[in-house]
Amino acid sequence: MDFTTSYLGGVLICLITGTAHGLDITSQGSTSIEMASGQSVKLDCQFTLASQDSGPLDIEWSLVASDNQKDDKMVILYSGDRAYEDYYPALKGRVHFNSPDPKNGDASINLTGLKASDTGTYQCRVKKAPGFGSRKILVTVMVKPSKPRCYAEGPTQVGKDVVLKCVSTEGTIPLQYTWEKTSDSKLLPASALLDPVGGSMNIRNASNSYSGTYRCTAKNRVGMDECVLQLDITPPPNTAGIIAGAIIAVLLVLIIIAIILFCCCRARYKKKYEKEISYEIREDVPPPKSRVSTARSFTSVGSQRSSLGSMSPSNLHEYALKPQYDKIPSVEDYERPPSHAPLPPPVNVKVGGPNLSRMGGIAVMIPAQNRDGSIV
Repeated sequence: MDFTTSYLGGVLICLITGTAHGLDITSQGSTSIEMASGQSVKLDCQFTLASQDSGPLDIEWSLVASDNQKDDKMVILYSGDRAYEDYYPALKGRVHFNSPDPKNGDASINLTGLKASDTGTYQCRVKKAPGFGSRKILVTVMVKPSKPRCYAEGPTQVGKDVVLKCVSTEGTIPLQYTWEKTSDSKLLPASALLDPVGGSMNIRNASNSYSGTYRCTAKNRVGMDECVLQLDITPPPNTAGIIAGAIIAVLLVLIIIAIILFCCCRARYKKKYEKEISYEIREDVPPPKSRVSTARSFTSVGSQRSSLGSMSPSNLHEYALKPQYDKIPSVEDYERPPSHAPLPPPVNVKVGGPNLSRMGGIAVMIPAQNRDGSIV
C-alpha cells in the first residue's frame, strides 16, 4: 500500500509540474493487429527513461477484461531483474519477452501459436519511479478459411436449374466466396446468379455449353483457400424407356416369385402324399368270408347221409322222389349265408332196431343237431 501510494504521488507530481523529462513509451506502431491462427505476433512496447527515474523497473503485460466488473488477467511480468512468464495458464509457454534484458528499453513481448481465444486487448505498463507509461494493443486472432468443398446440388441435366455449392467449414467471418470458370472460354454462364456470402451459384436453364471446370475461392482478411469442380451437363433421360424397363422388371420378378411358390407348393404336396401312402394299409386280396355256413352245410350233408344209411329200401324209393338230395352242394352254396341257404324238408323216418339189423345196417349213435346244423 505504501509503495502504491508513493508511486501514484510521484505520477501526480509529474503531471502537475508538467515535467517533460520522465519515462516515455516511444512505440508508434499500430494499436490494432489482425493475425491468422497459428501465426506469431510481436506486441511492441519501447520506452525511454529519464535521469530522475531512479526506482526499480517493473514491466507488466495484462489482458484487459471486456467486462468492467471483472479483473484484468496478468500475462507476463518483469520485476527485480527477473521475468515471470507463467501467470496466465492459457498462454503458458507461448508468451516471452522480446529482449533478454528489458531494462535496455524494450518491453515488447512475442505471442506464438496464436489461437482464436487469444483475441483481446493487451496493455503494457512500465514503471520506474517516479516515471510511468502504458500502451494498449488490440489483437484479433482470425481463423483463415479451411479448404472448401465444391459440389453440384440437384440434377445436372439440360434444361434444368443447376446449383453449385461451395462451403468452408472453418474460418472467421465474414467469408467471401467467388466462382470462376477455368476451362473453354473462362466465362461464367450468362444466366448464373452468384451468392458471395452463401457461396452458391445458380445456373438457370443449363445447356451443354455450361459443362467444364469451375473453381471456388473462399477468403477472409487473413487467408484464402479454393476447390475445383468438374461440371458435366447431360441430356435428359428417356422417361418412357425407363418406365417400360421398370414394368418389365417388375413382371419378371412376379413371374419368378410365382414359379418359386408353385414349386414349393408342389414339393410340399408331394411330400405330404408320400407320407400318407407310407402309412396306408394296402389290401391285395379281399379278406376270406366266413366259413360258418360251409361248416353248417357239411354238417347237414353228413346228417343226411347218416339218415340215408339208416333208411330201409322201402324208404329209399320215397326219398329218391326228392331231387334236392341228389346233388352235392356247390361252393356257392357253401359260401351262401345261412339266412339264404334253403333248408331241407324235415324227414320223419323211424327205423326200428330189428328192421335195421335185417337190412344189414349197423346202429350208429348220431349226435343231436339243431336247426342250423350245429352239433348240440
